[in-house]
Amino acid sequence: MDLVVGLDSGTTATKAVAVAADATVIATSSVGYPLLVPHPGYAELDSVGLQKAAVEAVAEVATQVRRRGDRVVALCLSAAMHGLAPLDDAGAPTGPLITWADSRAAQESRSLAESSNGQLHKRTGTPVHPMSPLPKLLWWRRHHPDAFTGTPKWGGVKEVVLSGLCEDGYLIDLSCASTTGLYDITARQWDPEALQHAGVHPEQLAAVVPTTHVVTGLRSEVAERTGLPRDLPVVVGAADGPLANLGLGAVTEGVAAVSLGTSGAMRAVRPAPAVDEAARLFCYALTDDHWVLGGAINNAGSVVRWASAALGMVTEDVQGEERDVADGRLLQEAAQVPFGSEGLLCLPYLLGERAPWWEPGLQGAWIGIRRHHRRGHLVRSAVEGVCMQLALVGLALDAAGVKVTEVRATGGAMESPMWRTVLSAALDLPVGLAASPEGAGTGAGLLGHHALGLMPDLDHAADLIEVDRGEPPDPEDVATLRRLLPLLERCTVELKPVFAELAAEEPSASADEVAGRS
Repeated sequence: MDLVVGLDSGTTATKAVAVAADATVIATSSVGYPLLVPHPGYAELDSVGLQKAAVEAVAEVATQVRRRGDRVVALCLSAAMHGLAPLDDAGAPTGPLITWADSRAAQESRSLAESSNGQLHKRTGTPVHPMSPLPKLLWWRRHHPDAFTGTPKWGGVKEVVLSGLCEDGYLIDLSCASTTGLYDITARQWDPEALQHAGVHPEQLAAVVPTTHVVTGLRSEVAERTGLPRDLPVVVGAADGPLANLGLGAVTEGVAAVSLGTSGAMRAVRPAPAVDEAARLFCYALTDDHWVLGGAINNAGSVVRWASAALGMVTEDVQGEERDVADGRLLQEAAQVPFGSEGLLCLPYLLGERAPWWEPGLQGAWIGIRRHHRRGHLVRSAVEGVCMQLALVGLALDAAGVKVTEVRATGGAMESPMWRTVLSAALDLPVGLAASPEGAGTGAGLLGHHALGLMPDLDHAADLIEVDRGEPPDPEDVATLRRLLPLLERCTVELKPVFAELAAEEPSASADEVAGRS
């Protein structure tokens, strides 16, 4: 069997997924690495370690494929969005990679957002937010001017990984370029105003190629370590969010992909780029004629994980399976509480928030606590708050002309029946679950087959991916969350100035908080 290995380089692990042309996952491997927090608010990766993890993951999955008697015919890359690393003239990293979870550029982001009046967001499709490379470059330029001036090139996860695999790998695909805040998604070029703000020239950024672009020429040491031929086709690929849509088969009109793990996102595909007028959504490319419109949220399963320690289920040092068991017990308690949490509302912004607010200064709050509320109420209201955030993203999609009629979901939170039930009620739709949890890796494998001409139409993925369609939500549960949703919006808006004043009284974000954003 001819297989494409989808290589998904994420924030805390790199996964390799061997995918057949019919979307069957044949083999997987994963190599983890730490998220580095040298200072409060920082969240970095060792760039060289990221390159090594990619090679190790490919080597392991290639070994599995060979043992089966199958053949790897290509690699296709998926990359975590919004990273930034300094590079040398050849495109090799010269320092750590600043990840999307890094918040050090909050001040630069706030100033730029106010001065640009939403125009940068509309042209680039990327919200002006500390996650984005544009504010990161402003921060670097302001705080380390000598190092900034002495850096000949810049790149993100895709450029770092691809240049580590291939001799001529200093490239960026259309998808990853569209997530930088530096690229005009309509004009299809690096945005002159964004570059001027950042203080970089187009020559300091990689050439933008289609997501189906093929590079040949594995580095000799990579070929030797993986056992793959040096002339193996390497498809440049796309960003992990759009590829997750492909891996779920959520690429046709009206079908949205939801991911709910530590953080979350909701995305739907349209044929051309567009951003809603209220600047609530991002717009990133999958291919030239498949664009993903949606929003990501910072707080999802991480809220329950925080609660298991904060509410006394476990101590902070407990991790692994014991922590998972504690989370499960909390969710069981929460499942006994009726919808609406008996009058308790949670703003789940423990790590600020992205969509639809794009406001890193938001903070968490429980509103309406009464004597009868217990631990289960606190946790259930937090789950409801997270799912209502995704409902707000869904409303923004509707306002932008994307009517969602089907939801396909993946992520660790979806293993919980309560999470699925609450999400279904918040979106007023059944929530379908994919058979394979490897969304972005599977998507990368399918994109690789498409690039090789083995899958002519990406829309065919909707028929290939096995999905349990789920049950319709209870109308009474839907009505309950619809009553709470405007209260959540109102409280978020009215408490923003209070949160700003409270922030002045608190120490900087701890290392644990930053690490939790991964």
